[in-house]
Amino acid sequence: MKNILITGGAGFIGSHVVRRFVTNHPEYHIYNLDALTYAGNLENLRDVENASNYTFVKGDIVDASFIDQLISETDFHGIIHLAAESHVDRSISDPLSFVMTNVVGTVNLLNAARKTWKGDFSGRRFYHVSTDEVYGELHDPGTFFVETTKYDPRSPYSASKASSDHFVRAYQSTYGLPIVISNCSNNYGPNHFPEKLIPLMIHNIINNKPLPVYGKGENVRDWLFVEDHAIAIDVIFHDGKNGETYNIGGHNEWKNLDLVLVLCRLMDQKLGREKGETEKLITYVTDRAGHDLRYAIDATKLSEELGWKPSLQFEEGLERTVDWYLSNQEWLQNVTSGEYQKYYEGMYAGR
Repeated sequence: MKNILITGGAGFIGSHVVRRFVTNHPEYHIYNLDALTYAGNLENLRDVENASNYTFVKGDIVDASFIDQLISETDFHGIIHLAAESHVDRSISDPLSFVMTNVVGTVNLLNAARKTWKGDFSGRRFYHVSTDEVYGELHDPGTFFVETTKYDPRSPYSASKASSDHFVRAYQSTYGLPIVISNCSNNYGPNHFPEKLIPLMIHNIINNKPLPVYGKGENVRDWLFVEDHAIAIDVIFHDGKNGETYNIGGHNEWKNLDLVLVLCRLMDQKLGREKGETEKLITYVTDRAGHDLRYAIDATKLSEELGWKPSLQFEEGLERTVDWYLSNQEWLQNVTSGEYQKYYEGMYAGR
């Protein structure tokens, strides 16, 4: 049985990746490394936490000595690195924490893998999961980010991810480390912490709170259902070529305001409200500093070379997402109150 380390596996995207690998790959033993910060939630993995091929490890990738010990003591054949600070607003108010986790943490993992594998890279892979935000912004409707698009990060978050991407590539060039990188568009789906657009709107709609929309709501994003992202990561980890970058996108662009309006109409139906009632909660707020106008991914390379395509239409994925949140309001209450974090911090204290 091969050991695979997944960092950030208690987070939104990471938990879906962990679940897929634990369930679909019994030939692997999956180690889930997570610091259990505010967005890391082991409740996301209740359905697999007792699986025989799953182990949770509480720890911080910023702790170099801890990472060195973990990777040296366990013969990991693969590392899938998702652990990151990812909220742009938080990066604006506290950029240094993004540098520490996203840059220093990534380099700690690279160093530990290089020292442990000692140049014997047969059957090994370091997979770094990144974001489309490293490319900057698009203005022309017919243009898209491709794997060779020049980096132009415009927030502390995207700058930290761009830096980590460069370090990963440098470790291949300098040390021969077998790496692969993917850059993905916005994800949505179950278990998403309610600070990002879709889960925040769902949470506020349920509680009849204002729905804050930046500026005029004209910023455009490409949306991908999180389970499709997990499938793409599975495909790239197994079939991607060393040293390559693969863009992962949903072929699904929406202006923020249009997306919120669709969500309002859907929630009116689900909650039995009068048509247009939820829309009245929309509130326009001062635009975010340096708010990129548009992101859009061209995932042709991933489709043509590895055969991956999104499986869901957006309307189906959005309805599945809304249904999940409405059926899991206790989860939503726990994550917004922080109760889940207190529980698991107590459970794993001293480990």
